[in-house]
Amino acid sequence: MAYQALYRVWRPQTFSDVIGQDVITQTLRNAVASHMTSHAYLFSGPRGTGKTSCAKILAKAVNCLNPHDGEPCNECEICKAANENRLNDVIEIDAASNNGVEEIRDIRDKVKYAPTEAQFKVYIIDEVHMLSQGAFNALLKTLEEPPENVMFILATTEPQKIPATIISRTQSFNFRRISRQDILTRMEFILNDKKIEYDEEALNIIAASAEGGMRDALSILDQALSYGDDSLTLKNAQEVTGALSNEQIVSYMTAIADNKPAEALTSLYQILASGRSALRFTEMIIRVCRNLILYNSNSDLSKQMDNSVMTKELLAISDKFDNQRLFYIVDQVSATQKNLKNSNQTDIYMEILTVKISEPKIAKQALAAPTEVKNDSDNSQEFDKLRDEISHLQNEVKDLSNGVQVANPAPAKPKTHRRANTNARLNKTAIYKVLGSATKDDLAAARDIWPDLMSMLSITQRAMMKVAEPVAASSEGIVVAFDYAMWFEQVQDDSEFLKELSDNTSKLMKKDCQIVLVPKADWPKIRKEYIDNNIDLSNPDNVESKKETKKTDPTVDEAVKLFGEDIVDVKDD
Repeated sequence: MAYQALYRVWRPQTFSDVIGQDVITQTLRNAVASHMTSHAYLFSGPRGTGKTSCAKILAKAVNCLNPHDGEPCNECEICKAANENRLNDVIEIDAASNNGVEEIRDIRDKVKYAPTEAQFKVYIIDEVHMLSQGAFNALLKTLEEPPENVMFILATTEPQKIPATIISRTQSFNFRRISRQDILTRMEFILNDKKIEYDEEALNIIAASAEGGMRDALSILDQALSYGDDSLTLKNAQEVTGALSNEQIVSYMTAIADNKPAEALTSLYQILASGRSALRFTEMIIRVCRNLILYNSNSDLSKQMDNSVMTKELLAISDKFDNQRLFYIVDQVSATQKNLKNSNQTDIYMEILTVKISEPKIAKQALAAPTEVKNDSDNSQEFDKLRDEISHLQNEVKDLSNGVQVANPAPAKPKTHRRANTNARLNKTAIYKVLGSATKDDLAAARDIWPDLMSMLSITQRAMMKVAEPVAASSEGIVVAFDYAMWFEQVQDDSEFLKELSDNTSKLMKKDCQIVLVPKADWPKIRKEYIDNNIDLSNPDNVESKKETKKTDPTVDEAVKLFGEDIVDVKDD
């Protein structure tokens, strides 16, 4: 027989086999034993918590020829036929693909006929919230007054989408997430039954990743066993779930504890480069802080620590954190999580978070300052300061990676003339040269090869170029705009990387092509300066002097008034 997934092999066959839903299973068992079952049930709750399994068990139990205390015997002909999915009187319907009025009308017509083999005809409608409004209306009357010996069991993960008129005609059961301990116990039982060796810490990681779903836990366990060749180790579980290794989290938290943002950023880059999820990383930081708070409490609460997370190395640095700072870290990480879920620029948010929680000056100011509402200008200034901090720390990281020892890295002071510094890096001559012969076709060609160009870069280089895109192009060059001035400066100062970009672009375009960089915030101003002055590129002095007489045309002026400068594109005949 072909291999079956663990969650299919170990699907519960009786109410007592269902994990973590004792109240529901006991209620259903008693109803079957006392012959007081309802004509309609609604099972709602998160995925993988036993809704469909309980529906199938209930369908067997009410039809079993030899029930025992409300449990199906799984030995009679009815139970065997139900287990093999060949009992005609148990009809399973997927509402996601059968959600129309016609499908429900077909059910309404067929419920009039008596069961062929069993005592009850049972309809199990999975994901019932996917039914259309018309389908719900067609089902309503049948649910209210069904024929004798007919039972409906509705299952859903989103009960809020079901009309109240439907819910009021059913007995509703809310399935809850399964506790981590119950998931651990079940996985241990399965592995012991299969005589497979396993690491307890690996099971803890899988149970945490399942987020209360038994089916998810068994699916991850199945994957980890396949990856490890029928054995479960901590490393296999970490690779399959994307969880951080103990060494990674210890390295990061030690740098935070020692107030060394440069080392913390180095650890962060290594973690992200290994393919770890930024969201999963923040969850691990919160778990570590939670356990440190319990450990520092010096009370019975410390017994509630998660020993799979709190290694000896983390306990050794616990005295470097007080609870006030741990609360601050949790607040910052929680705020970052909201941004991670709504942005593709996860690396930038993780860098800012790392600087915030590791830079002693910033942390002390945040802890000492009273709670107040900041306006947009305050937030903007703070963001600029943090960008400067990161830029300074990245240079330190580069020095560390080259073997240069940084004795006492002092926090970078905010630059008061940042705009002047950015302008000094701009190569306006090269930008104007591209604009002099720029066309929309060249820009389209540049954007077409952009994904291929990104694939030719290293992971770190791609991270820097995520926030950049071509904004103008000619036959000889491409102007690339950066969302953040910090990354523009980083790439502009790296001559080797800039040369590599130009060389790779030339290969893809099959002609010499220069890459010119510009901050996106400065791009509209630079483009307007070029249009206004119509600079003569043959004389470089004119680039900075901007003294050439503006050439105007009445027709062009009128078009600009009507449509705006960004839309009007003036070309010489």
